Amino acid sequence: MLIIFFILGLIIGSFLNVVVYRIRTAETILGRSHCPQCKKTIRWYDNIPLLSFVLLRFKCRDCGEKISWQYPLVEFLTGVVFALIASQYFVLENFATWPITGVILALVSALVVIFVYDILYMEIPNIVLFPAIFLALAFNFFLDWGGAFSSMWERAFFSGLLAAAGAFIFFFSLSFFSKEKWMGMGDAYLVILLGLILGWPKILLGLFLAFAIGAIYGIILIVFKKKKMKSQLPFAPFLIAGTFITLSYYEPIVNWYLSFFSFI
Repeated sequence: MLIIFFILGLIIGSFLNVVVYRIRTAETILGRSHCPQCKKTIRWYDNIPLLSFVLLRFKCRDCGEKISWQYPLVEFLTGVVFALIASQYFVLENFATWPITGVILALVSALVVIFVYDILYMEIPNIVLFPAIFLALAFNFFLDWGGAFSSMWERAFFSGLLAAAGAFIFFFSLSFFSKEKWMGMGDAYLVILLGLILGWPKILLGLFLAFAIGAIYGIILIVFKKKKMKSQLPFAPFLIAGTFITLSYYEPIVNWYLSFFSFI
């Protein structure tokens, strides 16, 4: 079953590459895919995720221009994430998990677009971010519908709001008081979405992982003299990576951490 979700992720990942490109060029996403260089329409058999990239030897069939590694990497990343999400949330025999998994995959797709767009252009596309926020709000409300809870904070809706508000205040403060030198204002809006997706207290692990991964990556770049201490890096990819890891491995990571205290 996971291989089906991986293949689905490859297909969606191919589409997300188109979305990233056409947001930047302000083109409609409904038209046929075309080469960014020669503008020739890509044939269907040249548009098979991963496989076509290899068969074409990384070049456009018509103009010979090299195809960016962004395309197969995004396809593969999306396939892997889709499979991980399915392993956590999808049960074939339980029809209630089908729409839940579908919405989570839709939110994950939005995060992939933001991930790639911020790497390429140091900018978070609001045209993707804000619809995803509204979808996450509606999804949390749907999850709570008809449920019995001993506390309102057990509800996905309120848990998500708490996580979103706390994360936003923290990131807004970093951005405002540093005049966007420490953190961009776009990241403050992004963590609203991440808070709604992860809820409380999972958002804490997601943010911790984001800062940890970002710090390690920054140190590596400095050591190899690719960046300087004052160089700016897009932070959204680290936030989203932390979110993906938390969605898939929250309990194992927390249990591993708590195991250290069992020896005390």
